Amino acid sequence: MIERIHLNILREIERQGSLTAAADALNLTQSALSHTIKKLEGQLNTELWIKEGRKLRLTEAGQYLQDQANRLLPQLERVDENLKRYANHEKGTLHIGMECHPCYQWLLSIVNPFLQESPGVDVDVKQRFKFGGMAALFNYDIDLLITPDPWTMTQIIFKPVFGYELVLVVGENHPLRGQDYIVPQELLDETLFTYPVETARLDIFQQFLIPAQCMPRQHKQLEDTEIILQMVAANRGVTAMPRWLIDKYREKLPIYPISLGAGIFKHIYVGYRQADQTNAHIQKFIELAKHSG
Repeated sequence: MIERIHLNILREIERQGSLTAAADALNLTQSALSHTIKKLEGQLNTELWIKEGRKLRLTEAGQYLQDQANRLLPQLERVDENLKRYANHEKGTLHIGMECHPCYQWLLSIVNPFLQESPGVDVDVKQRFKFGGMAALFNYDIDLLITPDPWTMTQIIFKPVFGYELVLVVGENHPLRGQDYIVPQELLDETLFTYPVETARLDIFQQFLIPAQCMPRQHKQLEDTEIILQMVAANRGVTAMPRWLIDKYREKLPIYPISLGAGIFKHIYVGYRQADQTNAHIQKFIELAKHSG
């Protein structure tokens, strides 16, 4: 039935004004062009044009098809162009999932240069996973997973992109302020603020407090980074966060970092499907992330 060449022929006839000129514009012979339309007329059982000497007059059906050609072909050409840009990794959306509450500030420093260097590519960030990001990655809900806790799994690649130190954060009037480091026992009488994440996934517990068989007097969970730090600045308790993040917030809040023992050093990882190793959007993001420090 109707193929793209038929639409092209009808549009070029209107543009060029004759069969010969239309055939030249489409790199066809005039006989091939006429044969193509004659075959279509046979399939449709109706004439599309009538020759009147050297002139061509479209029938009602021919005029309808020409109108449709003028409407549809620009849309199809845009589809062609977009698909070509997809093939050249110049268009699309990079879907990013976050399993790291404080990593959002770090991510913002990557998104802007990524958008600048990837015209036509959008970014969508999802933060709802809360350590369920692996399922989202497997199910193609996201393209990248940002996490400080990579999994060893087939079909998934995790790349370390940004190293940082997890530190204790205290307020200006806190008695621990000024120390270079603390030991677990010094948190026994403290109120510890953390994100609403299970203790098994919190490094201050798993790598610092639990091995020393110490627990804080109170453990309170809050969702928002800035609220946690406001509480710490008001001397309502302490928290543990990346040093790089605290360095940023110290410009506006009286908060101070202290090393946890000999230091807890972590990495932010970017996880992606093994099948996407050649995805230029993903590799561009990873390259920018590695230079984010």
